[in-house]
Amino acid sequence: MSFCHRSLSAVCLAVLLGACASYVPLTLEERAPAAVADTAAIDLDRVAALALAGNPDLRLARADARLAHGQAYAAGLFADPQLSLSHDLSTSGGPDLVPAHSFGISYDLNALLLHSSNAGAAQADAVKADLSVRWQAWQARSQARLLFVKLVYGQQALDVLGENAELFADRVQRLQAALARGLVTADTVAPNLSALQDIRQKQADARKLLNQQAHDLNALLGLAPSAALRLDPASSLGAPAPAAVEAALANLSTQRPDLAALRAGYGAQDQRYRGALLAQFPAINVGLTRSSDTSGINSTSLGLTFSLPLLNRNRGTIAIEQATREKLYEEYQLRVQAARSEIDRLRTEQALSVTELVRVDAELAVLAQMQANSELALRINNIDVLMFINARSALLGKRLEQIALRQAIQEQRVALDTLLGLDRAAYTKGHTE
Repeated sequence: MSFCHRSLSAVCLAVLLGACASYVPLTLEERAPAAVADTAAIDLDRVAALALAGNPDLRLARADARLAHGQAYAAGLFADPQLSLSHDLSTSGGPDLVPAHSFGISYDLNALLLHSSNAGAAQADAVKADLSVRWQAWQARSQARLLFVKLVYGQQALDVLGENAELFADRVQRLQAALARGLVTADTVAPNLSALQDIRQKQADARKLLNQQAHDLNALLGLAPSAALRLDPASSLGAPAPAAVEAALANLSTQRPDLAALRAGYGAQDQRYRGALLAQFPAINVGLTRSSDTSGINSTSLGLTFSLPLLNRNRGTIAIEQATREKLYEEYQLRVQAARSEIDRLRTEQALSVTELVRVDAELAVLAQMQANSELALRINNIDVLMFINARSALLGKRLEQIALRQAIQEQRVALDTLLGLDRAAYTKGHTE
């Protein structure tokens, strides 16, 4: 091999080695759960921020997005040319024989033809991955707020159940004492005892549910299972401004990250379909070769190879990509319609819940006045203790109904926040009504 050829080979090798990436180790270690930063009461905004910062599934989704961006970067790079070198030594002998050698370079022109569509599809997939992360972040925020609401109102309901249990325990005790003196029959005691047992069972079920929800919230926030969060019971979502709702509905397909991700996915598939159409044309490879034979004769040749699109013509791939694009089109239409239907259902449910809450609040005010009157009557011995307990029990039962409705309204507003894509500025802090 000539000095020129050896030098060229050395230069090529040096360039290739210099462009190589180097290995960086990453030790696989268990990540310790985050600790609670402070002991201040956490509101709905703070719990949402903690979810965005610490949710483990969200970290994994961000890693998937980085992978998609890496694939987009790879697809955007142009294919490398192919270099071929050979050096032949004659084994026949002879005074006039010299070593033969050849040097050639070739390039696949089809890679250039498909580069734009492949890179466009990969870039759209990266955009889709980013939007999917954003949608998952919205869902994590929504789930954190939903668990916040369940824990706050669940604790309120448990407190009311505790008051009710104390009342019925006192009532049962008094009735059992009356039964012992023969003032009442066993039929009078049995229903109250059964009611007390039912309340205590509800208390046990409520404690188990609160324990489960507290652990779910800690897992969602990436906290240790035993972390104790103090939730601000006064924090709530007010009703969204009607103008904000209408604006969100008008821009739903572009504002909702999941719907925007579907649009990006459709764009990626459209690029793949274009690439499949381009791939039906002959694949062309062009090359230039410089060589010499054993007699010392030098030659230069230009090579051209291409496929003959007679049988396959990429028709199968074209049919698959076209059908996939049509499927994504229908999926997008279905998701948009389903989103609008779900939003309309929640808005109607919320209006009904708010109307129902107005009725319950009015009834609660009446029962509260009746309970105050019965307490006054008890002090002047106009009624007995059992009648006072009955009035108090009716008031507590209505309070449980009120708590359940307030919780339902808050859960509906959290869901609408996610489905509409409204930010926190669209809401007003205040009461739950």
